Amino acid sequence: MAPTVTGRLSLACNLNDADLITRRAEWKEIDGAALIARREAGGTVTSRYRASPENRAELERLVNAEQVCCGTAEWRFHDDGHEFRVTVEASSVACCEDDSCGAAYSADELKSVGIDPTASLGCGNPTLLADLRPGERVLDLGSGAGLDVLLSAKRVAPSGHAYGVDMTDEMLAVARGNQAKAAVANATFLKGTIEQIPLPDASVDVVISNCVINLAADKRAVLREAFRVLGPGGRLAVADMVALAELPAEVKRSLDQWAGCVAGTISIEEYTAALRDAGFREVDVEVTRETRLEGVDGAIASAYIRARKPARIGALPAN
Repeated sequence: MAPTVTGRLSLACNLNDADLITRRAEWKEIDGAALIARREAGGTVTSRYRASPENRAELERLVNAEQVCCGTAEWRFHDDGHEFRVTVEASSVACCEDDSCGAAYSADELKSVGIDPTASLGCGNPTLLADLRPGERVLDLGSGAGLDVLLSAKRVAPSGHAYGVDMTDEMLAVARGNQAKAAVANATFLKGTIEQIPLPDASVDVVISNCVINLAADKRAVLREAFRVLGPGGRLAVADMVALAELPAEVKRSLDQWAGCVAGTISIEEYTAALRDAGFREVDVEVTRETRLEGVDGAIASAYIRARKPARIGALPAN
């Protein structure tokens, strides 16, 4: 009997359980050729397939391909000797919309680090937003599978360095595996939380993040920590979700909507105030795409958020 293979999948906010396993053309193809039955229950989808060497190879390939950086589901492939079963357990959902996943990154960027485009699910490309330069030190908050860290490392090479902070051992292992495959030496993945960053004061030049800060319960603590680790004149470049209108109370109470980068969003005004209170100046929030979800149509959007730490305290006007 073959061992279970576990992989990870990013989910768009507006996918339902049935979509977890049919969102990609390859899944639809093998469904048409070999699917016996599918059962959905409590956020878990189990699919049964006819056993054959060809089906086994394709199912293992697809399960192992499902790796991402923002929000995950657990995938399991099991061979009992008679048929194959693929189980998807939706533990959370990712921030991006299903029609925009991967669009923020060029094919050349993704090829340069050897990461599948499905690994780029976020709400923008903070590495481009940050205007990174060789020799800079950059930190990614909530680095997941490491896409933005590895791209940053290439941008700041040869003398610069990129750090990623993530709280889960599983995603750190994925990120380090991706780093090894990409042969990127100037990157380090650290275990920790974005509310307590495991780096000293003034240790980086740029802080980036991709659709993660909205998930934090204490966003002000995250922004204070980002300010702390930035050196004088350091830059913040974040892709995140913001609220354009008041969210319904039931949405704010929903754990699924929190995991889906919806319930934790704050308004542009709140985001701006939190950045300024942390000490940042030159704050700019640019809405890039409204997100349309059931119950919150037009109420949230992805945005690019820029700010700077003063070169010296009091040197810049409080705009």
